[in-house]
Amino acid sequence: MDRLQRLTLKGFKSIKAIEIEFNPLNLLIGANGAGKSNLISFFKMLNEMMAGRFQHYIATNGRAQSILHFGPKTTPQIEAKLEFQVANGVDTYCIRLFHAAGDTLIFAEETISFQETNGISPKTEELGVGHQEAKIRGEAEREDNRTAKILKKSLLDRCRVYHFHDTSFRADVRQSCYVGDNRSLMPDAGNLAAVLLRFREQSEKTAYQQIVGTIRLIAPFFDDFVLEPDASHRVILNWREQDSDRVFGPHQFSDGTLRAICLATLLLQPQDELPKLIIVDEPELGLHPYALNIIADLFRKAALHTQILISTQSSSFLDNFDPEDVIAVNREGKESKFQRLSSEALEIWLDEYSLGEVWEKNIIGGGPH
Repeated sequence: MDRLQRLTLKGFKSIKAIEIEFNPLNLLIGANGAGKSNLISFFKMLNEMMAGRFQHYIATNGRAQSILHFGPKTTPQIEAKLEFQVANGVDTYCIRLFHAAGDTLIFAEETISFQETNGISPKTEELGVGHQEAKIRGEAEREDNRTAKILKKSLLDRCRVYHFHDTSFRADVRQSCYVGDNRSLMPDAGNLAAVLLRFREQSEKTAYQQIVGTIRLIAPFFDDFVLEPDASHRVILNWREQDSDRVFGPHQFSDGTLRAICLATLLLQPQDELPKLIIVDEPELGLHPYALNIIADLFRKAALHTQILISTQSSSFLDNFDPEDVIAVNREGKESKFQRLSSEALEIWLDEYSLGEVWEKNIIGGGPH
């Protein structure tokens, strides 16, 4: 399975310098302000960069002074190196972003490389200096640049951040959407109805049936979705209760139920459609403990087929995972530190307490107190 093997990151927000080895399943735990969300936001920046919206991301996130570690006077540049394990070696994407006039960031360096298994040296290509948007986007369209094509389209484009926190009445997930906007689930699930409709119309219907079955476990009153495109080819997330013909709208789902539906759809989609890396911030928000355990099980099963990165503050959610899945995040002085846990180091504690209880006692760092 192609996956993110290692991330080296320097100078980004509270992260002065880290090097993280990624497992198939990775949970970030830590107190408020420790730096969990800053790591998540790096991947959000990467999403925007790959979409050609890097300068827009900078402008809407407090300019470069809010992105550089304690501002440009302290940290004039950001460095990042992403190493992906692929079938025949390692693909690497390196960037160095320098502070520039207008309180923005430009590329001081952008390189791609491929190290073949048992190869003597990597094949490295420099993509230029001084540009405002990632040049790998253009290189990936060239037929003769296989490394750029694989890195961009098969790996970087498929490291996706999902944020299902907005379930207000005006949230896109509660509105109608165009039926053709159904290729993949949006970061905010704004096209949830269209994606579910496509799953229902597939010949096997396996993913759709699994999603509906899971929602019934979380919300026993739920029977099925009523997904009927209108004359303008738009569809809304209507649904029906058990033992009733009455149709309800998406505004009649509770916030927690709607978030659970979003998560179930994300994690139960067909295996060949799963992103290479699924990144979710605080999936426990608004979920009942029983529902949270079901969602945790979905994350574990999805990690058999893709990579998962989760940020959480829930000790009960943490109880569903192994210490090796967990990265404790601590704020030491002015920087965030990341450390993966070990079953061996916690063996004595885990004989008497659950992993969540050990975390609550501040034994493993990243404690809630």
